[in-house]
Amino acid sequence: MKLHLAQNAGLLTFSSHGPGYVSVNGTRYEGSVLVCGRDIVTDWAPNGFDGLDAAQFERLGNMGAEIVLFGSGDRQRFPRPELLKALIEKGIGLEVMDTKAACRTYNILVAEGRHVACGVIVEPSPQDIR
Repeated sequence: MKLHLAQNAGLLTFSSHGPGYVSVNGTRYEGSVLVCGRDIVTDWAPNGFDGLDAAQFERLGNMGAEIVLFGSGDRQRFPRPELLKALIEKGIGLEVMDTKAACRTYNILVAEGRHVACGVIVEPSPQDIR
């Protein structure tokens, strides 16, 4: 059997997701996170989708990734164009999808050895909204 060193050894990946949380390398987060390589930002987009501002996308663009993903919550929603100014000025495109799809896509790209940043919105689970 021939062995190869995994390109993504030690990198963060999404291990699960569900209503009100995502899990990164087995650690559960009940708030929105930004993940890139070996870095995780747990205070990213603390006010959810409706509270997004340009600073969150500037932070996403400053991760040095070649590919940038945005998980917009339970359903695909596009951020207002004026929020993307920092990304546009740097020539960085943004792929927008729901959070579940963003988690899966991020993991696939990391497994391919791509340098990708992913910001995901985690919305409260229905039982937490009471």
